[in-house]
Amino acid sequence: MSERLPEPDLDYLKRVLLEMLAIPSPTGFTDTIVRYVAERLDELGIPFELTRRGTIRATLKGRQATPDRAVSAHLDTIGASVRQLQDNGRLALAPVGCWSSRFAEGSRVSVFTDTGVFRGSVLPLMASGHAFNTAIDQMPISWDHVEVRLDAYCATRADCEALGVSIGDFVAFDPLPEFTESGHISARHLDDKAGVAALLAALKAVVESGRQPLIDCHPLFTITEETGSGAAGALPWDVSEFVGIDIAPVAPGQASSEHAVSVAMQDSSGPYDYHLSRHLLKLAGDHDLPVRRDLFRYYFSDAHSAVTAGHDIRTALVAFGCDATHGYERTHIDSLAALSRLLSAYLLSPPVFASDSQPANTSLERFSHQLEHDAQMESDTRVPAVDSLVGNKG
Repeated sequence: MSERLPEPDLDYLKRVLLEMLAIPSPTGFTDTIVRYVAERLDELGIPFELTRRGTIRATLKGRQATPDRAVSAHLDTIGASVRQLQDNGRLALAPVGCWSSRFAEGSRVSVFTDTGVFRGSVLPLMASGHAFNTAIDQMPISWDHVEVRLDAYCATRADCEALGVSIGDFVAFDPLPEFTESGHISARHLDDKAGVAALLAALKAVVESGRQPLIDCHPLFTITEETGSGAAGALPWDVSEFVGIDIAPVAPGQASSEHAVSVAMQDSSGPYDYHLSRHLLKLAGDHDLPVRRDLFRYYFSDAHSAVTAGHDIRTALVAFGCDATHGYERTHIDSLAALSRLLSAYLLSPPVFASDSQPANTSLERFSHQLEHDAQMESDTRVPAVDSLVGNKG
């Protein structure tokens, strides 16, 4: 029977999630949330270092230093930036990250200028039913058809300039969090602040249990996942296993659930590592965790950016189930608890392959295999003998 896992403090998980949701952090505007998470690591006694731009690279010491592993969650969120100061005193937007303007319409936002913060609303170009009647329903859905109305005297382009609003100013969308008695958690930006909260809760559980991991683990908190470069320059060079933590879309055609943790078998970048993914699935089974296997067709993660950067690592992805991803998102505490427990199990588990401590194998004896030796390799489709195709014609 597997050793009992340290239980995550779910009150702590919810508290840090709520506090992070209150911190605006669209990609490129992440300094404040980096400071927040660094303070939480300090409280747990987990040492860390910061890259130049602010990715947090922490170390949970194990009984041995190699092969070591990394787990990564991202602090940045989707958002927008000011694309143009319009003649009517309103602001045109460019999205930060990949998301639909459909979910921007009607949102309350903060516009961060070089000298202050303005509040405002994102509206379609035709925003009054009394003025435009049913023509509103004919408007296309695109970022070219929404604008920000500032809560300030701002009727012309000159008014915008006088307020100090400039092209490139960051626009953060209010999270509107609500934690219900049913256990549901609704908010913008659960991607990936809910994943960060689950990781922090797992780290807290492991540290407070007094159990030391078998090998070093590097919790990473990246800041550019939504724009594709996330973990590209963040990994310590001796990491051999990398598990990304992110959001699992709950939607028709998907297998994920708001009440389970998902192990992604494949995304837009291709399949994840066969052995590491099945290691995570086995850990979930050993500890009776609700788990789903899923495949994400329109999705990249920090794992993709790490491999693309040239790291020779095994990658996998674990995720909390969430409805309406990159929109008005909703998850359930069941999924976050399962994710946190699976992360604890992984942090305390042995490496998938001890031989991964070496950058390269010189013998097939230490190399992995995906089919057992006694598995049937012969197909029902008969292959002609080589001699029948390549005869001696001399």
